Amino acid sequence: MVYRTNKRKIINDPVYGFISIPYDLIYDIIEHPWFQRLRNIRQLGLTSFVYPGANHSRFQHCLGALHLMDMALKTLKTKNVDISDEEEESALAAILLHDIGHGPFSHALEASIINGITHEYLSLLLMNKLNEDLLGRLGMAIDIFTGNYRRKFFHELIAGQIDMDRLDYLRRDSFFTGVIEGSVGSDRIIRMLNVVNDSLVVDEKGIYSLEKFLIARRLMYWQVYMHKTVISSESLLVKVLKRAKELAMNGTDVYATPALSFFLYNNISHSELDCTGSFPPATISSHFTRLDDSDILASAKYWSDHSDRILADLSRRLVRRNLLAIELQNESFSGEKVDRLKELTKKAVRVSDEQTDYYVFTGTISNLMYAPYTPEVMILLKNGTTADITSVSDMFDHRLMSERVTKYYLCYPKECV
Repeated sequence: MVYRTNKRKIINDPVYGFISIPYDLIYDIIEHPWFQRLRNIRQLGLTSFVYPGANHSRFQHCLGALHLMDMALKTLKTKNVDISDEEEESALAAILLHDIGHGPFSHALEASIINGITHEYLSLLLMNKLNEDLLGRLGMAIDIFTGNYRRKFFHELIAGQIDMDRLDYLRRDSFFTGVIEGSVGSDRIIRMLNVVNDSLVVDEKGIYSLEKFLIARRLMYWQVYMHKTVISSESLLVKVLKRAKELAMNGTDVYATPALSFFLYNNISHSELDCTGSFPPATISSHFTRLDDSDILASAKYWSDHSDRILADLSRRLVRRNLLAIELQNESFSGEKVDRLKELTKKAVRVSDEQTDYYVFTGTISNLMYAPYTPEVMILLKNGTTADITSVSDMFDHRLMSERVTKYYLCYPKECV
């Protein structure tokens, strides 16, 4: 007797309730080990240092984005947008896999040990490899993901101003952090979607929900994603990984899990991801897909007792949540202030001039209401014409929506205060 798996499962999600798996291909992707890895990668990294409830995973987020995409496609079909079963399946696969290339604490990882290779680039690399394993069933999904599919609105549902990725992470992150300002009416916005001239538009009566979405996005960035304590904790993690990488590349024995060791002891850059690199892409992807939060956190616990004073001290601060102090302001910090803090750090932490860079450093964070390099949000008016939201909204002007707000931060040990 051959046992046949029922692939049309129903998943109980705390944000949306029941989520259905509409295609066998979607089930096969979810069951794949590379996708299951996302269970062990937190959606918000170290944000739980500030909001203790923020322990939800990228696995949950991807399922939520899948659910919203399913709703969006069904809505568009009811408005006589012609969508084939193949296009529907591919769009669902594309949104499900949009974060497959995220590593643990992605931005810290990209800034320290994998030489600026973005998670978007790794997502495409893994999707291409997964397509081989699935005998080419992801071809159209990859075209939609990259924006190469002829019907552009599918890509806008994945990477646009009001895509399903943003609609889910704002609502989900608001739910798990308890920051109610981020709660958005995703159902209402999705039911207002339409397609005109192959581009995604929002029906005029949905403009108020859209305004709330854009405001919520801006508030969530300052209150959650760019909260100064989150910036301090992630900056500390970057310094921990950089020190570990520096020691490893200089031949020092640095304990780490096998997956993390590969990246500590090898310089991986974009050039390594083609045929001319030292390692075949398959080798890199096989190590990367074994990497999750536990590799970083377990290694940091071991590094707390490392013989290198800098690595041990930085790791202990991270593990014990003894974070660096952080200041935030609208202008850059003076060189005199930074130099004074470095002098104090040399005495307080007992490090050399060069080593103070691990403890005292500046940087910038910025927030933009509109996502860059994506089409404007277009409103479908009652007379059948379309207009940019900035021309019909009473609340926004183009300068406000497109202006990037930048703030400067300064980190230093609390012992120096």
